[in-house]
Formats: sequence, C-alpha cells, structure tokens
Amino acid sequence: MGTFKIEGGHRLKGAIHPQGAKNEALQILCTVLLTAEKVTINNIPDIIDVNKLIKLLGNLGVKIQQNGTGSITFQADEVNVAYLETEAFKKEGGSLRGSIMIVGPLLARFGKGYIPKPGGDKIGRRRLDTHFEGFMNLGAKFRYNREDHFYGVENEGRLKGAYMLLDEASVTGTANIVMAAVLAEGITTIYNAACEPYLQQLCKMLNSMGAKITGVGSNLLTIEGVETLGGCTHRILPDMVEIGSWIGLAAMTRSEITIKNVSWENLGVIPSVFRKLGITLERRGDDIFIPEHKDGYEVKKDIDGSILTVADAPWPGFTPDLLSIVLVVATQAKGEVLIHQKMFESRLFFVDKLIDMGAKIILCDPHRAVVIGHNFQSELKATVMSSPDIRAGISLLIAALSAKGTSIIQNIEQIDRGYENIDERLRAIGAKIVRE
Repeated sequence: MGTFKIEGGHRLKGAIHPQGAKNEALQILCTVLLTAEKVTINNIPDIIDVNKLIKLLGNLGVKIQQNGTGSITFQADEVNVAYLETEAFKKEGGSLRGSIMIVGPLLARFGKGYIPKPGGDKIGRRRLDTHFEGFMNLGAKFRYNREDHFYGVENEGRLKGAYMLLDEASVTGTANIVMAAVLAEGITTIYNAACEPYLQQLCKMLNSMGAKITGVGSNLLTIEGVETLGGCTHRILPDMVEIGSWIGLAAMTRSEITIKNVSWENLGVIPSVFRKLGITLERRGDDIFIPEHKDGYEVKKDIDGSILTVADAPWPGFTPDLLSIVLVVATQAKGEVLIHQKMFESRLFFVDKLIDMGAKIILCDPHRAVVIGHNFQSELKATVMSSPDIRAGISLLIAALSAKGTSIIQNIEQIDRGYENIDERLRAIGAKIVRE
C-alpha cells in the first residue's frame, strides 16, 4: 500500500492541465462493444479505474491498439461473450463500479449481459435498480444469483423500444439504458434522464456512430433504434471534478495557478459555487486563472443574511463529487458554510480527519456538516491519515498541502483511481510531495 509524504505550507505557482474526464471515459469506453468497427478515443486519462475497464474489454476479446499518450483504438469484432460466465470475470468485474455499463451494450448486441455486484467507493448505498428496470422495459429478462451477487439480463432477438420514466436521474443508469436502446427495435423515450455533459458526450458519440438520439442535453431523450452502428473518433472532455479540485487547491494554499483548457461551457455552476466561497476566478480564453489570495476569501451569505448552503443535485445542479473539496476549502474561509450531501450517506465521514487537523466542523448527521472557517488565522496541523475514497482522498491531500508540517496519507491507491500522476503534476507547480 503506497503513501504520500507531504510537506505543507508552501505556495504553489504555475499552470496545470486537467486530465480527461474519468466519468465520461467509463461510459465512452463501453460503447466500443456496440460495433464491430474501429473506434478511436482520445484524451483517455491514465488512472486505475479507467485502466481496469480497458483491461476488462481486452479480456472480453476487444482488440486494443495504443496510438500514443491518451489515444487508443478499439475493435470489438471478436467478442468472447462466454468470458462473462467465468470466475475470472466475476473477480475482475466486481472490482470496478464502472463495469456495470458494459451490460447495456452487451445485451443490445449479443442478447445477454452479466455483471457481479460492482465495487467502487464506499460512500453509501448505490442502487442498480434503475439500470435493470430500464433493460426490463426494453424486453429483457432479469435474473439475480444471491449466493454470489451475480446479475444478468438476457433477450432473444432485438430489444423493443419503450417509454420509461426513470425513478431517479441516474447518470450511469441513463447511459446504460441509452446504449441498450440505440440497437432496439422502434422508439425508446427516456424521461427523467440524466443530462450532464458526459452523458451528452455519450449521446453525441453514439449519433456519430449512426444512432438516432434527440433531446440531448435535456431530461427527455428519444431514441430511434437502428440495426447496426459504425466506428468513429471521439475526444473526451477535461475532467470537471479535477478542475474543481485545482480551484480548491489554489485557494487553500493561497497560490497563483492557471488551469488550462477547461471547456468553460461544460462547467455549469461549478465556478459560481466557488465564487460564493469568496474565491476569485478569472476567465482567460478557455483557461481559469486563480490569483494568490493573500488576504484569504470571504463566504458570501444568502440574500436574507442566512448561512450559505452548498448542496449537491443532479445536473445542472452542483456535482456531489466536489462537495468534499468545498468542505475542505471552507475550513479556511472567512465565514460559515453548511454542506448538505444529499445523495450519499457516507461521504462526509472523512471530516474526523480534518477535525484532527484543527478544522472547525460540526457533523450534524450523515448528510450535513457545518464548517466554521479559520480565515487563515489558525493553520491546519499535519497528521497521518488514510484515504477512504477518491474524492475524500484528494480533499485530504489539499488539506495536507495547506497544513503546517509534514503529513502522511496512506491508501493512496484510492486517489490514483481518479487522478493521473498527481504527485508529479503537483511537484511541477512547486508542491513538496513524495510517493513512498
């Protein structure tokens, strides 16, 4: 198990380039199973979760050709569907939550899709009902083996288009159903669909392969099924969660940082939420410039003078993946912030580590925490801690970089699951961080 040794309290300076979006990559990679033709994907992040999915595709028989950094061509013309019923697949598929999204493409093209109960972050219950109810609406038969937690859907012939109202605007659920519906017979209508930029990217990519999807960007998708899809070339967007992480890092360390090529039009409310925390962001072309906050940053109260509340919500609301970052940033703000994590009941449980570092945080319940900012009048203290999940891990790393003294973060594989070569990239802008 690796660790990071971090000497905090240093101000950073320079430019940083965001990686390709992890959450988009996990969806986009699964589309290669929908066609026998070549699909080239660019700006793929080199991170553990994405690499696991690429390996899984290879074990399914997908041909993989590395073109250069971040660019891979896939061809799924000889898929070994029998691999889905092996013990090796049960172990491999269960180690990655993103593996659930191979089910829709496999069901649509080969008439069957199986998956063990997926792994991933331990941030609370993450139900799969939306996925399988969608497949059943398309005519598939569902089965579940309780002994080894193995899910399966099967169908003879083509799936049948249908109208469905999703019980929740699940991003991965919507993606999975869309990938199944593009090869179904007839019209599929999905209401209460997720509409975040990465789902839009998926739909645009599928349309470039010959699919017929309308309503992209809204919560009402209409899909006219086609018999086959062709190949395409697709580029993954920059990772909005990583961009938010760098904004938080700049503020907490009072550093001057430029984040390059952020795709502003796909950031939604992210910049405005950080501005509410008092952080200065400048748009320079497609870059974000964060100046050195020598005098700190002051939280803006609501219009009626009440405490600022930052809550997550389905897109175009604020992404839950950045609430951990906002919480850490609030520890050194001037003012108070209520963090309301609505979607996952275990995501705030890392705050005890921040409290050990001297942060003033009241954990009200599993979903809410009040943060009283220090306004840099009191520094966080270095400590030894362990990364419980990807987003809590990067938040603790930001706290360590701002703290006085040398901190140790254990279980950094959790951070590596979502952030590419993060120690090297941080050292390039002046951070004192060593991987051990």
